[in-house]
Amino acid sequence: MGVTLLPDLGTEILIPVCAVVGIIFSLIQWLLVSKVKLTPSSERASANNGAGKNGFADHLIEEEEGINDHSVVLKCAEIQTAISEGATSFLFTEYQYVGVFMAAFAVLIFLFLGSVEGFSTKSQPCTYDETKSCKPALATAVFSTISFVLGAVTSVISGFLGMKIATYANARTTLEARKGVGKAFITAFRSGAVMGFLLAANGLLVLFVAINLFKLYYGDDWGGLFESITGYGLGGSSMALFGRVGGGIYTKAADVGADLVGKIERDIPEDDPRNPAVIADNVGDNVGDIAGMGSDLFGSYAESSCAALVVASISSFGINHEFTPMLYPLIVSSVGIIVCLITTLFATDFFEIKAVKEIEPALKRQLIISTILMTVGVAVVSWVALPSSFTIFNFGTQKVVHNWQLFLCVAVGLWAGLIIGFVTEYYTSNAYSPVQDVADSCRTGAATNVIFGLALGYKSVIIPIFAIALSIFVSFSFAAMYGIAMSALGMLSTIATGLAIDAYGPISDNAGGIAEMAGMSHRIRERTDALDAAGNTTAAIGKGFAIGSAALVSLALFGAFVSRAGISTVDVLTPKVFIGLIVGAMLPYWFSAMTMKSVGSAALKMVEEVRRQFNTIPGLMEGTAKPDYATCVKISTDASIKEMIPPGALVMLTPLIAGIFFGVETLSGVLAGSLVSGVQVAISASNTGGAWDNAKKYIEAGASDHARTLGPKGSDPHKAAVIGDTIGDPLKDTSGPSLNILIKLMAVESLVFAPFFATHGGLLFKFL
Repeated sequence: MGVTLLPDLGTEILIPVCAVVGIIFSLIQWLLVSKVKLTPSSERASANNGAGKNGFADHLIEEEEGINDHSVVLKCAEIQTAISEGATSFLFTEYQYVGVFMAAFAVLIFLFLGSVEGFSTKSQPCTYDETKSCKPALATAVFSTISFVLGAVTSVISGFLGMKIATYANARTTLEARKGVGKAFITAFRSGAVMGFLLAANGLLVLFVAINLFKLYYGDDWGGLFESITGYGLGGSSMALFGRVGGGIYTKAADVGADLVGKIERDIPEDDPRNPAVIADNVGDNVGDIAGMGSDLFGSYAESSCAALVVASISSFGINHEFTPMLYPLIVSSVGIIVCLITTLFATDFFEIKAVKEIEPALKRQLIISTILMTVGVAVVSWVALPSSFTIFNFGTQKVVHNWQLFLCVAVGLWAGLIIGFVTEYYTSNAYSPVQDVADSCRTGAATNVIFGLALGYKSVIIPIFAIALSIFVSFSFAAMYGIAMSALGMLSTIATGLAIDAYGPISDNAGGIAEMAGMSHRIRERTDALDAAGNTTAAIGKGFAIGSAALVSLALFGAFVSRAGISTVDVLTPKVFIGLIVGAMLPYWFSAMTMKSVGSAALKMVEEVRRQFNTIPGLMEGTAKPDYATCVKISTDASIKEMIPPGALVMLTPLIAGIFFGVETLSGVLAGSLVSGVQVAISASNTGGAWDNAKKYIEAGASDHARTLGPKGSDPHKAAVIGDTIGDPLKDTSGPSLNILIKLMAVESLVFAPFFATHGGLLFKFL
């Protein structure tokens, strides 16, 4: 069809070099964070060495905030160790259970896919071109299993490394807050960047190496090669599901327990060291918001890459063996790492934050800069890595597409992501009227707060859905299902920056908790609270990105599944499809019910334990006795491990049951139904919870005349806001974020098992 300006050798060099640059950059950021010492003896020296742009002022602040107080530094180090140990032990326990599942599911993949041709080792006619012979189904079974394990392990490592970095940085952010809000911001943001770049670069590098190794066996059978690579996305997302659900139940059980007894019943501040659930709460931020979210976004990235590669392999790129255009999705991601690297420097090196009000604009600037730079990057990549015209597989026919059309597909996803991010921010930041209205409704109690919060969540769905719909229409019109997969990848191309902003939130939250527990001055707590409030909004923006990209990814995977299963049209009027559609639309509600109830029952145990300790430990309220933190950590751990299995089983078993017993048409209905309803429920749940959280913080901060009329802490409106916040906790941190994994995971699982379902599925209808 045409030649590309970028030679194949250039592609072979460009992708791994960009990935390695990302890893090196993350290590440099980590080294810079590690310069903040957690030992009192070197504290003085490091403070003097770090007297950067305004060293004299720093010096004065240090004296004023009592930087020489060794006991404060030691206390911070002690709390950080407790949080880190709690998070590590939980993740190890979780990974043991998940490891058993991973091994069992890997065997299932091998048996199901191997049985398609009766475990034959003979070459078979190709699925899409029967005149050619392709590798046997047994090979697909073996390589799909390997790529599943690769994806699962990469996902687990991504989450674990993120958690380790976050627990390394939290106390360092607290200590830097004594020198001013700018220093604390840079420490928290750099730590987030370590996670963002490590995850983006590792995901890209492992996928690139796997493709090259698989190619040694598959040779010219690119259809078979990229079909087996889809296991990588399945592995990534299945681990993410357990990470998100398990971590979400852990963190919210502790959070709800700590808030209800501490703030409402005992009138003690958030993160007060007298509260027995406080360590479990801070551990939860790291296992849910960091490890779970890292695995989740890695899963999205892996799946959108796999969906694009599968469609490309049966288009002109794959048929004519054009290596550079074939790896166009990976080249876009490679450029994304370089773009995010430049963007990060704007936050840490080019501009300095001097006041609290500059924090949120600095984070928003990251999104805007990365989107603008990435648009330019994608334009260049589309020009050099694609021929001027080519054909894309479109449900049995080949559609002629030009390189500028594919550029627009990626760009529309990229900008739709930004729109979703800013709409989410508008509905969840306490700088705007929606959250201020929710806060104002607390005057008349918790009931009106809940009503206003729910209404806000439902309303916040409107614009993101239009943005997703527009990107689907534009992408499909230009480049069929490949366009939609590239649109999803466009939304995720700035994943390193998105993750840095996302991870920054929990790190700041932990920093505030450590400041409170270490008994630091009120001014330090105000600074960490300001960092945390900005982090809350950016976390909501991150969830918006994750949900938006999940919708596009699952649609692209759905298209690939329909092609692979040999379905010519999905007709809603046929009963087989319609029953699937209506059942699929119900699944997000069933899943949400399971996760919400899990948080509720775990929180119930936590509340009872916290009350018991306050009632039976003499001197606990007076601060003369220490609470039993370990029991609360154990309650959260046990509950989350036990409760994550049923929702996980629901998601993993539904496609298998639908495909085996009802066949591919019904399964296509299930996937469409779960996608359509899951996106709406996920956006509204995340934004409702985020709005309630920030309404509470708005009243607590008392930064405006309106907020001061509702406060102070402990007032009736404040207590109503705390109740809203605790209701929103499982919505925004457990059910909402887990739903985007539900819709992606069911789609990618259906795609991996499509050959089996197409051959042996629909048992019930065969007998009827």
